[in-house]
Amino acid sequence: MMAQIQQQEDKVNLGAKKFVMWIFIFTSFMLFAAFTSGFIVYVGGSGKGLGIALPESFRFSTIVLVISSITLFFASKAAKQLDFDKQQRLLWVTIGLGIAFLVLQLYGWYTLAYKMKIYLVDPNATRSFVYVITLAHLLHVIGGLIWLASSLSGSIKRIPQVKNLYRMEMTAIFWHFLDIIWIYLYVFLLLNQ
Repeated sequence: MMAQIQQQEDKVNLGAKKFVMWIFIFTSFMLFAAFTSGFIVYVGGSGKGLGIALPESFRFSTIVLVISSITLFFASKAAKQLDFDKQQRLLWVTIGLGIAFLVLQLYGWYTLAYKMKIYLVDPNATRSFVYVITLAHLLHVIGGLIWLASSLSGSIKRIPQVKNLYRMEMTAIFWHFLDIIWIYLYVFLLLNQ
């Protein structure tokens, strides 16, 4: 009887935390909408577009991030089926892909700065927007990696299933949001080259 009461309390507490996650996602979406709106306003006022081709590593990082969302989907499915070993393997793969995304983004900045001679402070502010937008997304990805590590830790420690599923669900919501927002940002920047 006591265990059932505790499970009900856990579900109520977890529901409130899930609502906070949705608020955070909404505010993050608004942040990226503000960046892209600022970009559009600047281009409209100055008449200057990017005038460059985006680094190839941004395209590869997009592919890596999409694959990571797929592996996370299967990790969540494994968690629901109580297949903890498979869940852990897929979480490790997802974390590895997330780190690969970070490395590819950093290489994109290297390409911009050292090969293309485009810096954060540039007379054409649209080029500065590329750094600001990708940095903001990169910080969100680091947060997503922390969520992934938390989910992996919970699975390894065999936390109660209700909490394991909650962590997986919250991680999936956030990680898939990062995937969708990056695709939006990448396509936006591609269209404004």
